[in-house]
Amino acid sequence: MKTRLGRRDVETFSLSFLDAICCGFGAVILLLVLTEVGEPMVFEQTREDLEGRIVKLQEELVEIRGASEILTRELTEREGEMTDEQRRIARLRGDLSALRGRFQSSQKDAEVTNTLEGELVSAQQELTEEMKRLLGRQYRRPATEAIGGIPVDSEYIIFIIDTSGSMFNYVWPTLLKKIEETLNIYPTVKGFQVMNDEGVYMFSTFRGKWLPDTPVQRKAVIDRLRNWNAFSNSSPVEGIVEAIRTYHSKDRKISLYVFGDEFTGSSIDSVVRTVDMINREDKTGQRRVRIHSIGFPVRPDAPQYTNVRFATLMRILCQRNGGTFVGIDKS
Repeated sequence: MKTRLGRRDVETFSLSFLDAICCGFGAVILLLVLTEVGEPMVFEQTREDLEGRIVKLQEELVEIRGASEILTRELTEREGEMTDEQRRIARLRGDLSALRGRFQSSQKDAEVTNTLEGELVSAQQELTEEMKRLLGRQYRRPATEAIGGIPVDSEYIIFIIDTSGSMFNYVWPTLLKKIEETLNIYPTVKGFQVMNDEGVYMFSTFRGKWLPDTPVQRKAVIDRLRNWNAFSNSSPVEGIVEAIRTYHSKDRKISLYVFGDEFTGSSIDSVVRTVDMINREDKTGQRRVRIHSIGFPVRPDAPQYTNVRFATLMRILCQRNGGTFVGIDKS
């Protein structure tokens, strides 16, 4: 039996369907509208963030470029300094080569001069038996040669210098002059050495060795001495003992020159006994080395007691060790 739908039922169904369809389309349209409204806000915020990051990156780029320029300038300056140093090193190498050439030439000249002077001295001092017979009683061979009362027959000399403040600050220019005068007394020697009264060497690389006697080396000693201010206790015994123990030899004639102004040690007698023991006499009564000394004054406003003690000590040592003491009363 066929069922028949009424007209009213068909219309009601059609309207309900259309209503549902319209609501769906309306919802879709509403979503589209809402989405289109929200997207510009998101895009605007994203754009602002990107612009901020770009500005920040641009600022960082400017800073990096500035730092790069500073580093570039510093690098250029360093390269210029390095170039100057390279030129300076090249000049110094040239000066060193020239000094080495002069040193070798001077050393050869000194060796020739020493040989000739040695032969001349031998020719003057060694008289034949016939000459002695002819001269008879008039012949007298001096035991030593002396200049200004100081024997200068030594082949090696050692300077022992008080480098204390009283010397360096008050009499140093006079000391330099006396060192040069002493060197001039010896036109040539086989070797010399410089230390202070503590036994500290001026040139530590030559410890236990002899400085070669050349004009260049003599000038180097004077130049170094101008600013040499090693520690000193104003007592020459350490330097004297170091010099005798290190350099004494039976086949060498050695003279010590002690330069100072004060003796601050506890006992003069103990120093004399120590030097007598180290610089003992041989079978002929000759000491191992000669000891000379030059005494310098202290400031007039300073106590004179230690100055007098130095003069007393060195007079005794020079007298007992075949040398001469010279006192200077003015700086």
